[in-house]
Amino acid sequence: MATNRTFTMIKPDAVENGNIGAILEKIQTAGFKIVAMKYTKLSKEDAEAFYAVHNERPFFGELVTFMTRGPIVAAILEKENAVEDFRTLIGATNPEDAAEGTIRKTFANSIQENAVHGSDSDENAAIEGAFHFSGREIF
Repeated sequence: MATNRTFTMIKPDAVENGNIGAILEKIQTAGFKIVAMKYTKLSKEDAEAFYAVHNERPFFGELVTFMTRGPIVAAILEKENAVEDFRTLIGATNPEDAAEGTIRKTFANSIQENAVHGSDSDENAAIEGAFHFSGREIF
């Protein structure tokens, strides 16, 4: 059964490029309601914990370095069929393969610096949202 919430991060590259507002506008225009949001910076330990699923992959160190180089915007989004609809909105991981009009096609620099993170399952959306937000921060 699909849930109505998903998790996203606007990554350091998109923050550095001044795309927070434009990305949030695309998210809201697509019908998502923001139920939690914060502007923050991941520590090395936080990034390693958040991306622990990739710790055996050769790109893990580069991923941690990238995600800790500057601030991010973390958010929990609400909409019917949230995970699937958000994955469609952000587009393929590689912006060259992403559909026109998607967030990654519009704002990503490369497969490594792809502007946004989006949860890949309802289970991960709940885990990732809880990683960044306490219950009293979600409305």
